[in-house]
Amino acid sequence: MALAEATVKQLAKHLDLCQQQVQDTTKITDDHPNMSWDDAYAVQDNLLQRKLRGGARLVGYKAGLTSHAKMQQMGVNSPVFGFLLDEYAVDEGSEIDTATLIHPKVEPEICFVTRNDLKGPGCNIAQVLAACDLVLPGIEVIDSRYRNFNFDLKSVISDNTSAARYIVGGHARAVRSLDLATTGIVLEKNGQQVAFGAGAAVLGNPAVAVSMLVNHLGKRGQVLPAGSLVLSGGVTAAIAVDAGDNITLRVQDMGSVSVRFR
Repeated sequence: MALAEATVKQLAKHLDLCQQQVQDTTKITDDHPNMSWDDAYAVQDNLLQRKLRGGARLVGYKAGLTSHAKMQQMGVNSPVFGFLLDEYAVDEGSEIDTATLIHPKVEPEICFVTRNDLKGPGCNIAQVLAACDLVLPGIEVIDSRYRNFNFDLKSVISDNTSAARYIVGGHARAVRSLDLATTGIVLEKNGQQVAFGAGAAVLGNPAVAVSMLVNHLGKRGQVLPAGSLVLSGGVTAAIAVDAGDNITLRVQDMGSVSVRFR
């Protein structure tokens, strides 16, 4: 690691406070251009520990930048991973106060619920499908703490891949009953269709993103526990939202999930 432990902890505190105070910041690599990938995930780990000490509960993980559309939108070429907390959950059909967010965007997700532990490295798509009971639609609300959504990959990893809120709903389906690669999605904003896609946009199959997450955790000596929720990554590019917007995601064979912003 290039950064001292004290610096890692200070950066995690800074990003945590930015989220709590709804305050943006310049990307952290501006001041720490030589930080390593290990440094970035160390900052994220410290951020998680701060949240847990504050009473939050870890409920799962998320993969980010897993579609070609998202990679192109953000100017990167590899996925990133972050954590999900219970405090990020929003009830289906409820409202989100935009005053609690800096510059929110939404993206459509196919979400997995694990029945058994998954351990890497070496995890593959077949093991994911065997270990996951259910898939269901989800909307992730991302909210980078970086000014004007200006960040690089190490900065966004440190910032827990822009995690902010998530909503799951619709009709949960047995994962092995669907062809996730061909599962179609439509994202609507205020009744207008604004994005279309299919599961194949996420690394060919959303289950691949889950296997990559498991292998990422395995390299760090961790497992994906049974009962975890996994957001497999945005199927389309993210869509900006403002107060007054209504968002609905419709997923083939899984129904719909919606959320409002005020």
